[in-house]
Amino acid sequence: MSSEKYIPERIEGKWQKRWEKTKIYKNYNKNKKYYVLDMFPYPSGAGLHVGHPKGYIATDIMARYKLLQDFSVLHPMGWDAFGLPAENYAIKNKIHPAISVKQNIRRFKKQLRMFGFTYDWDREINTTDPKFYKWTQWIFLKLFEKGLAYESNEPVNWCPNCKTVLANEDLENGLCERCGAQVIQRKVRQWVLKITKYADKLLAGLDKESLDWEKLIKENQINWIGRSEGTQFKIKIKDSAKFVEVYTTRIDTVFGMTHVVIAPEHPLINSLRSKIKNYIEIKKYLIESQKKTELERTELQKTKEGILLKGLKAINPFNGDLLPIFVADYVLGFYGTGAVMAVPAHDDRDFQFAKKYKLPIKQVIINQNKKKKIVDEAFTSDGILINSSEYCGLSSQKAREKMTEWLKDNRLGDKKVNYKMRDWVFSRQRYWGEPIPVIHCNKCGVVPVPEKELPLKLPEVKEYEPTGTDESPLANISEWINTKCPKCGGAGRRETNTMPQWAGSSWYFLRFIDPKNNDALVDKNKEKDWMPVDLYVGGAEHATRHLLYARFWHKFLYDLGYVSTDEPFKKLIHVGLVNGEDGKKMSKRWGNVINPDDVISQFGADSLRLYEMFMGPFSQNISWSTAGVSGAKRFLDKVWKLRQKVSEKKNFSDNDKITRLLHKTIKRVTEDIENFHFNTAVSSMMILVNGMEKEKKISLDHYRKLLLILSPFVPHITEEIWFLLREKFSIFNNSWPIYDKAFLHDETVTIAVQINGKLRDRISVKKGLGEEQAKKIAQGREKFKKYLSKDKIKKIIFVEDKILNFVI
Repeated sequence: MSSEKYIPERIEGKWQKRWEKTKIYKNYNKNKKYYVLDMFPYPSGAGLHVGHPKGYIATDIMARYKLLQDFSVLHPMGWDAFGLPAENYAIKNKIHPAISVKQNIRRFKKQLRMFGFTYDWDREINTTDPKFYKWTQWIFLKLFEKGLAYESNEPVNWCPNCKTVLANEDLENGLCERCGAQVIQRKVRQWVLKITKYADKLLAGLDKESLDWEKLIKENQINWIGRSEGTQFKIKIKDSAKFVEVYTTRIDTVFGMTHVVIAPEHPLINSLRSKIKNYIEIKKYLIESQKKTELERTELQKTKEGILLKGLKAINPFNGDLLPIFVADYVLGFYGTGAVMAVPAHDDRDFQFAKKYKLPIKQVIINQNKKKKIVDEAFTSDGILINSSEYCGLSSQKAREKMTEWLKDNRLGDKKVNYKMRDWVFSRQRYWGEPIPVIHCNKCGVVPVPEKELPLKLPEVKEYEPTGTDESPLANISEWINTKCPKCGGAGRRETNTMPQWAGSSWYFLRFIDPKNNDALVDKNKEKDWMPVDLYVGGAEHATRHLLYARFWHKFLYDLGYVSTDEPFKKLIHVGLVNGEDGKKMSKRWGNVINPDDVISQFGADSLRLYEMFMGPFSQNISWSTAGVSGAKRFLDKVWKLRQKVSEKKNFSDNDKITRLLHKTIKRVTEDIENFHFNTAVSSMMILVNGMEKEKKISLDHYRKLLLILSPFVPHITEEIWFLLREKFSIFNNSWPIYDKAFLHDETVTIAVQINGKLRDRISVKKGLGEEQAKKIAQGREKFKKYLSKDKIKKIIFVEDKILNFVI
């Protein structure tokens, strides 16, 4: 065997070119199929840092592992390139986003190729390609056709820095997720998608056993959707035909209601303003409330404040009590009914409010032991009713049923389901996005662009900066915006708002299956072959954005019969962040960004791949260590040098110790790959290599098996050694090794030697050794003799392979 030194740069580029040329990954005709997918990247100007490839390495390991198990593997890659980040980057660098996106993609692609990933670049997609976004627009038209896309003028989140509307999902603690600016509330005409119509289906899907998602991600979606079952009922306003509707999950506490609170947006204020004696004061409060964000209004630690509507009283329908009405901005006009029944004794928020304004606190629920008394805090649990007329003595559950029945019988209310999640604010007042394919006609209203005219292309412009108004820069392009109404032929204006970044990523996984199809979103037979995605890997931060949106669109397409599965992603794994060596998130701001190009140049792609999988549990955040990459390189040096120990004789056999260790390692690595425990898989292989290194000779068969289980992690070096072993075909044309159960158990065991139950020694013996032989070995050891001294042995307790106890 040659003793030539392992030099990554001499072999990695060579094998990447050869794999691409031979199309080794692109055999899609096998009986078993596996679709493995990364959340495709947003190609920023900075390029990749070493944290980005962590998930890509993991999916590549899985893809290669499945190839060795004789699967046809679909492992595609593309670019999520529309949206605010690309446009902001282009504005900052005074370059058109179409140009900067192309440059950034070129940079990202070059970097990804350095890792030797199994991507089928023939299937590459780009969300800014009109051939792709033709179908994004087509899906929007289907949503519009089914009444799930509508225009709205409700107050929305406005980012004054990005100069556009944002969905709730685009906020982080009330700030713009992209630029960090404080978001304000502003009325803007926008397009909205009725994702709430799919709330129950989205929740039901999370309950399916077939959906192999992490508990954390599921819980995030469940909490974001926020489904609650309760009662909605009317509360009449004294001396008026008006009423307010309230929604509550605790109708059992209704006899403890001491006041009503309505949102500043509630229509009651305007409709009865002539009756409100302090309307001028109220008006000032309303103006101040409009300046606050939803987060500021609902912040839990905030002191709950409001103003009494003087001259108005509400009537409790159950007992006729007259109740004061307050307006308070912690109640939101766009959530629920915009009004709440306030029960201070049994709600923490109401309790705080009542204490501040010296309002009555009337207890109507006690616990089962009848000892709970309201003193310093509200009693918010279910219990037994008191002070509640004919409902006294009932359990909370039973009272809710009977009270709701009474409301229904008296046509005052009924059961109601509410959701915390709001409809998806879908339009953006920016240039760089998919044009929304509708036309506004004074005669016909909103008219969809005919499907045959798709894609409606984004016009090429020199000036694309946001206007800061309710319209995008497209509003200034008269030759594009002015058109004919498809319905009546009269004058029409194109929609000027564009789609958000999330549009293309809500269905792109389908396009990878059939990327060149000009006649359909995806061929039905191909879609049925590949869907659902078997493994999807990406950041946990997308739990209540991309993953929610993608599931919504997919379920919609399923209902229309365009896809064969109601869930798009069968197994979902989230990837932990790779922080800088200083423990901080990698950022230019901190100066701690590590460029993968530099690491690969110094240590090779395989060393980087191996280290990122070995550095810790996959889903945990962990800090980068250049010394760790160096350690991975030293391990690969060992693997390379093991060639010199390989016996040329095909029938050469290692000793039993190495054989057992090899089969144990195959088992562990197989299970660890399946369970995404890559760090322990690498650790097991390191132990095996260290064991082999101590041997004078190792068999070719054992070395080949080592290379096979290593190959998904470090494909270049294993392929090169495979070639140097004079193998005819690529290592990835072989089969994943199968462990032999006969070698999983050690032939020797350790027996605890005791005297009167106290441990005095341990002996290593052949498995299944009998009592007499074990006794002779133990009594012959000098360490044991000193404990026996002259005492007589009364009896011996022997448990095979475990214990030898001398009773003296």
